[in-house]
Amino acid sequence: MYRRTVPNLPPLASLRAFEAAARHLSFRAAAEELSVTQSAISHQIAELEKRLGVKLFDRHSRRVELTAAGAQYHPFLRDAFDRIAQGTVLVTSTVAGRELDVQVYVTLAVRWLIPRLHTFSAAHPEIRVRFDTSRRGWEFDENNGDVGIVCTEHADRPNLHYTHLFDDQLTPVCSPKLKPMRKPADLLAFPLLQLFTAPDDWHIWLTAAALPDSPPSMITFDSYLLALESAIDGQGIAIVPRFLAASDLRNGRLIAPFPIDVPHPKRWYLVCRSERRNDPRIVAFGEWLRREISSGAA
Repeated sequence: MYRRTVPNLPPLASLRAFEAAARHLSFRAAAEELSVTQSAISHQIAELEKRLGVKLFDRHSRRVELTAAGAQYHPFLRDAFDRIAQGTVLVTSTVAGRELDVQVYVTLAVRWLIPRLHTFSAAHPEIRVRFDTSRRGWEFDENNGDVGIVCTEHADRPNLHYTHLFDDQLTPVCSPKLKPMRKPADLLAFPLLQLFTAPDDWHIWLTAAALPDSPPSMITFDSYLLALESAIDGQGIAIVPRFLAASDLRNGRLIAPFPIDVPHPKRWYLVCRSERRNDPRIVAFGEWLRREISSGAA
């Protein structure tokens, strides 16, 4: 039987340490990515250099640079690890079935995603979608989900792949049952409703409307869903991303009392681990999501 002969390869741990350090040009960033100490990264790379008989990094007091040999070596390792990751995704997606764990904000799930999920299920009956709305904050937890829909200012976390979906606006909304308001300052007579993880939303809008950033009454919630329901009940005026309030505005449960939409500082993205961006389940979900958004199905 033919057996492919390969040279005596360096230890995998040393190769991973070098690839991460070369990609970041930082031993510290490589250590954070691989969940080891910086000294462990330095030791692994030193052992690799000793084994190869070539210097891979020039070390300076506060930075490192790839040598010519290091720059030549890195693309081979990067591509090799990418191929391993792609193969792993392909095999595990087949073995583990066709479930897709989607991290999504509860408000987006209830107000927008769930009402139209049947179209995705009809197009892809082989993919079983499972929603996770349990996390707080805005960011994707790559260790506990396949893909996430996030609204963030920071689409640059290492090892994550971001696909921009759309930009949004901050909009005050309230029940049509509230006493009519003639000018923006009139809203200060009502309790203002906000999200505790987005404490700057009202500040941004009030500043844009040239109003004092000192509302007399403020109620804080842990989800936009609760803020919207409170506004629908006439408890005050909520400041929300317009996309999340679109269905309530359309059916008249809420109104936007003033035509002052302020650009949201965050943008909406679909996010997954970089090595999983070509996972057929994630690709199918992303294509469906973009079609729904572009069709104006808000």
